[in-house]
Amino acid sequence: MKLKLILATALLAIGASVSAQTIIKFSHVVAADTPKGKASVFFAQKAAELTKGKVKVEVYANSALYKDKEEMEALQIGSVHMLAPSLAKFGPLGVKEFEAFDLPFIFDDTADLHKVTQGPVGAALMAKLEPRGIKGLAYWDNGFKAFSANTPLKAVADYKGKKFRIQSSKVLEEEIRSIGGIAQVMAFSEVYQALQTGVVDGTENPISNFYTQKMHEVQKHLTLTNHGYLGYAVIANKKFWDGLPADVRGQLEQAMKEATVYANKIAQEENDMALEGVKKSGKTTVYVPTKEERLALKKAMAPVHTKMAERVGKETLEQIYQATGFDPTKL
Repeated sequence: MKLKLILATALLAIGASVSAQTIIKFSHVVAADTPKGKASVFFAQKAAELTKGKVKVEVYANSALYKDKEEMEALQIGSVHMLAPSLAKFGPLGVKEFEAFDLPFIFDDTADLHKVTQGPVGAALMAKLEPRGIKGLAYWDNGFKAFSANTPLKAVADYKGKKFRIQSSKVLEEEIRSIGGIAQVMAFSEVYQALQTGVVDGTENPISNFYTQKMHEVQKHLTLTNHGYLGYAVIANKKFWDGLPADVRGQLEQAMKEATVYANKIAQEENDMALEGVKKSGKTTVYVPTKEERLALKKAMAPVHTKMAERVGKETLEQIYQATGFDPTKL
């Protein structure tokens, strides 16, 4: 009888422990071996460690739960708890200021970028998501983008008439239009097949995305323009996040801080390794533009800043310019 009582008590304790564990579904659309994929797993491990098992973060890579067109709605209704979408995804929600990150050549380098993402401008942008039921947690870098196609891309004229896959962003549409290309909005998961079948002629991506999605298998030329930035906002369903116990939420915030340091550290490392992988494959010719060629591309794209100023918000744009020192009118 005594043994039965002990066993029953133990089972109740185990049941209470299991039911007390909080499950967080963290979904993203890229491969597990990309910077974002690795950082997501790092966060999950840190969350488990710092909460002493009170929280289990389940990471779903490669659109395993939702396509990238569907994931934001899933977050808002609570079907998933966390996402790390590209910054362009907030435009359709009415927070168009995030599309300033899509403007061509707005950041010279990572140091310029972090003046914004790790400063007051970045924090103010995250706050704009809260009325949409979204809690902004961190910015994660992926890297600067390169253009690819099946023909060489050197002069601005080389882009004319080509169909380039882009994320859904009016700024990116205008960017492609500024160099005579045709913008084609398409889900990330569909890009490889679209390149393979000729539905689109080329794309723009950080090298890690280009390589892990095997785009180098179906693109003959890659030009290292570094013309644009691709980064992510790690976000949560606000109601869910605010409903967590204060101590658990604090532990998760610490886990996110550490994951962000890790994410931004490996982003450049992963892009460097991916570039080596592309070169070693022998399937894609990698070209580094001359100073003159890059300046010509920069000048061709400069009007995008003026045309998109109203859309992204002149105040936000001026704050970014002030932080980075960039002035498109002086090109």
